[in-house]
Amino acid sequence: MTDTVIDYKSTVFLPRTEFPMRAELPKREPEMLQRWEVMGLWAKLRAAGQGRPPFVLHDGPPYANGNLHIGHALNKIHKDVINRAQQMSGKDADYIPGWDCHGLPIEWKVEEQYRAKKKDKDQVPVLEFRKECREYAQHWLDVQAEEFKRLGVAGDWAKRYATMDFTSEAAIAGEIGKFLLNGALYRGLRPVMWSPVEKTALAEAEVEYHDKKDMAIYVRFPATDAEAGDFAGASIVIWTTTPWTIPGNRGLAAGHELDYVLLIVNAVAEGSFAVPGEKLIVSHALLTDFCSKTGITAHTVLSQFKGRALEGKRFHHPLALADAGYDFTVPLMLGEFVTMEAGTGIVHMAPGHGVDDFVLCKVHGVAVPDTVAGDGTYYQSVPLFAGMHVYKAADPVCKALQEAGNLLQRNEFMHSYPHSWRSKAPLIYRATAQWFIRMDGEGKIREKALAAIDGTNFVPEIGRNRIRSMVESRPDWCISRQRAWGVPIAIFVNKTTHEPLRDAEVMARIVEIFAREGADAWYARPASDFLGPDRNADDYEQIFDVVDVWFESGSTHAFVLEARGLPTPADVYLEGSDQHRGWFQASLLESVGTRGVAPFKNIVTDGFVLDEQGRKMSKSLGNVTAPQEVNDKYGADILRLWVMNSDTSEDLRIGPEILKQQAELYRRLRNTLRWVLGSLEGFSDTENLPEAEFPDLEKFLLHRLWELNQKIQAAVAGHDWTGVYPAIHHFCAIDLSAFYFDIRKDSLYCDAPASKTRSACRSLLDLLFRCLTTWLAPALPFTAEEAWVSRFGADNSVHLEAFPTVPNSWCNPALAERFAKIREYRGNVTVAIEDMRRDKTIGSSLQAEAILSPAAHAVLDDAALWAEICITSAARFGAQDTAVAAAGEKCERCWRVLPEVGQTLAHPTLCIRCCEAVG
Repeated sequence: MTDTVIDYKSTVFLPRTEFPMRAELPKREPEMLQRWEVMGLWAKLRAAGQGRPPFVLHDGPPYANGNLHIGHALNKIHKDVINRAQQMSGKDADYIPGWDCHGLPIEWKVEEQYRAKKKDKDQVPVLEFRKECREYAQHWLDVQAEEFKRLGVAGDWAKRYATMDFTSEAAIAGEIGKFLLNGALYRGLRPVMWSPVEKTALAEAEVEYHDKKDMAIYVRFPATDAEAGDFAGASIVIWTTTPWTIPGNRGLAAGHELDYVLLIVNAVAEGSFAVPGEKLIVSHALLTDFCSKTGITAHTVLSQFKGRALEGKRFHHPLALADAGYDFTVPLMLGEFVTMEAGTGIVHMAPGHGVDDFVLCKVHGVAVPDTVAGDGTYYQSVPLFAGMHVYKAADPVCKALQEAGNLLQRNEFMHSYPHSWRSKAPLIYRATAQWFIRMDGEGKIREKALAAIDGTNFVPEIGRNRIRSMVESRPDWCISRQRAWGVPIAIFVNKTTHEPLRDAEVMARIVEIFAREGADAWYARPASDFLGPDRNADDYEQIFDVVDVWFESGSTHAFVLEARGLPTPADVYLEGSDQHRGWFQASLLESVGTRGVAPFKNIVTDGFVLDEQGRKMSKSLGNVTAPQEVNDKYGADILRLWVMNSDTSEDLRIGPEILKQQAELYRRLRNTLRWVLGSLEGFSDTENLPEAEFPDLEKFLLHRLWELNQKIQAAVAGHDWTGVYPAIHHFCAIDLSAFYFDIRKDSLYCDAPASKTRSACRSLLDLLFRCLTTWLAPALPFTAEEAWVSRFGADNSVHLEAFPTVPNSWCNPALAERFAKIREYRGNVTVAIEDMRRDKTIGSSLQAEAILSPAAHAVLDDAALWAEICITSAARFGAQDTAVAAAGEKCERCWRVLPEVGQTLAHPTLCIRCCEAVG
């Protein structure tokens, strides 16, 4: 008779799951997107949201121009996490993605195509040009939509909005009309930031700063002897970094209480333009610096006085001797903006090229000369420099000043200077007739905006001060642009009174036509179609300036939320920190100007994305991380994990090494889900053990889930997810993989199915799976869905689930404190075991017996439980936390070393527990 050999390995309950270890996200994610499309997941989400409290995160429109960059990915992923979490928290989170489609960047791209073909854009019919711009924007809108979807961003893509939709253009024209009718819109002459290349005014949000080499000059303004008094025969000196503005000079400014000196030059260095014996007026505080830079080696101060002593004195224009066209005098005025930071403490006033200059000259009745055309060249009426471009004028101006005897010093220097964000060309201030929205006055837009800021929640809080300081100091909002691709400022101006026509019926007619035909109608139809039969079109000027694109995007709350019946104000506006001067502010001003309230309750701000060394990304540096490349190599879930593992309120870093780290973090999360799934094979409700009957170890895990749920709920309520997903990863790596799973593997694999400990563990794992998978779903929608479907079948979706209800009964701080001490003592035992393994006294921890100190005994007096926790075959209490070799034989099935092995004749190589498990 042959003895039957039992394969005890086959009796061990090892984890089994079809959830693969290898993620293969670049392959599986597109398949998942297709699955969601086929099953109509978005429609199911909307159906599930019926009757729930609404949640609206209003999408700030990205610009439809080029492929998505990593900043787009950060922005849309962050929004998507918030939306998904709100939906899973019991809200109806309807999300309407949108695009900004008008404006200079698209015009510039279309013009580039013209320039390549040597075509003149100005010769192209405006409707044809607008058609090409629309087609260009539509192409990139479609491209970006697919790229956003590939990132796993859920939204109503079929009903997306675009500022170039006919209904949007009509609504934008209607919003302009509201400002027209309430009196806040006016046309005025004022210096605005102007692009000579693009021939249009720009908003501050369209400006970026780059280093630029410029000429700085010191210039004499000789006093008029007739009115100079004590300053007869002297010259007042100014310093400017814009020599090209000298032809536009019409005044000087000094500080009322600032100290000035009248000096006489005694000696000069070789090459200095200063003349011994001449008298000059400059700042007292800057005297030493002035003399050093102008080569004055010796001087005598004749008198010292306050700036108010100069008020009303007149000085010759410094080019008076160069051309009779400049033979006039200019007044000295007092200005609070004058400082002693640099130069001479005297500021030259060119009211056509500076805001302070314009305001001060206007107060004193000084006329604003029109010297520079829209292309940056001097008008033909400008003496000496007619037709010359201002950026080529430095040398000619210096030459003319020198010939007139009034150039005191010149030198080149580098400084930060405003440039167009699109053409990268330097900008100028230029006084032109533009359309403005009044910040102060009857509408009290500034006052209302500041009050609305005070009533808004900011994440992070620093955003409040940032936008508040900008609104406090900003001038009236210049909303006009001299371009073709956009929504026209569709108004009429009376040719006799020069007042805009404020007629509600005319505005309603304009909006109605735009809604049917789009804003192209403004260019295609005669003015009479808009004015109606009661007005003569010949009496009115039709305005063809287009509105600032920031006004357009600032109006989206009107035609995306209000027009679609979504609640306003929106719960959240989320964009990058640059939008405090851009979309956040434009939306705020537009809404308070037309409705008296902010369009948002919360503003969430992201930082900028830099490379791994903290540098700005640039193709020339080769440090650009493209989201499309990350998707192809790692998968979108890795990119999403990077976003949610970062502090999004600060600048973020990304690059090859950081992505590798995120992939490793992802692997740990995935392995956690995989182990839980495998350990739950065959689990059903009949096996469920009530939580009240859980052992303390499982109750401790319930407490940890309660703590994590608190973080989740706080993030949902406050829209600040910083640290949430790192906490979940820490929980998976430290509390689960390195602690709980290690301890419970023995019970899961080797206990009999009816074992209470095994049932408690599996019941805990069921709760754990539901919590982890739903919590991960907003950040890792593909992976969470794969895990959920792996357990519950293809007819289900984790995204239709709610976050599990975590009862406060799971909260057990005393137990958590106890387990913190238990883990401390366990760590001491583990160190001793590792020393034994290193000395080859034992091979694994199951070959050891744990020895626990009196302190450990006081915390937990159950030696058997200590053996489980330390993953040893036995445990006893002794003088200190350590370990010794276990006594007995190794169980063939569970590998524990116990004296009882061999006591059962039917299974001589097993321990008693394993004998009972195999029957």
